[in-house]
Amino acid sequence: MTQIKPIKTEKDYKLALKEIEKIFDAKPNTKEGDRLDILTILVESYEENHHKIDFPDPVSTIQYWGKG
Repeated sequence: MTQIKPIKTEKDYKLALKEIEKIFDAKPNTKEGDRLDILTILVESYEENHHKIDFPDPVSTIQYWGKG
């Protein structure tokens, strides 16, 4: 089990994702469950700043789905 630290690089991000995958089924209110909560918060924060997905423009979305 690695020490929890801020996610500053893509490498840190990928390591955090691997750790989350290992403990994904952790029970709430346990040491592993708390670890999962913290890692998830760190990953979400990193993704918001580095992997942001913009919402499509509504008109383009309607046009895209209207082609079906």
